[in-house]
Formats: sequence, structure tokens, C-alpha cells
Amino acid sequence: MPKSKLRKKVVAQRAHKQDEVVHAPHEPKESPRWLAPTMVAGFLIGLFWIVTFYVTQTSYPVPGIGAWNMVIGFGFIGVGFGLATRWR
Repeated sequence: MPKSKLRKKVVAQRAHKQDEVVHAPHEPKESPRWLAPTMVAGFLIGLFWIVTFYVTQTSYPVPGIGAWNMVIGFGFIGVGFGLATRWR
């Protein structure tokens, strides 16, 4: 018994799909050159800000805002961590 035309089409399509070249995914992108220095700077500025706040007995780095100096210091550290999540 002869094969149907539909079966020939399916076999031809499968053969065509096997011939297609599968491209490998692109290699991961590298981090921008500014990311690592900015990340480390955020960590160090935040650490310096908090240490200065404690060493000067809560009168510096910005006098008059009191404990908000801690928020600013942890904000710099938070920026450092935020950039660290994007580092590849």
C-alpha cells in the first residue's frame, strides 16, 4: 500500500528541523568597568561614615542631624550591596 502524502510531509519537516543549526546562548555579559570600584567605594564610604559617627561621639560627619548619620552610612553600604548583585 502506498504511503500518504501527509506522512511524507511530516517526515520531511522532521528532517528539516534536524538540519537546523541550534545556536548556543550568548556568553554572559561582563560587568561595566565602573561597577566594581563604585561598589567598593560605597562599602568604604558607608563604613567610614559610621565609624566617624561613633568615634566623634555622634557629633560628626554631619552635625545637627544626630542618628540620621547612621541611616546615611547604611545607605552607602546598601548601594554597595545593590551594585554587588549586578556584578558578573
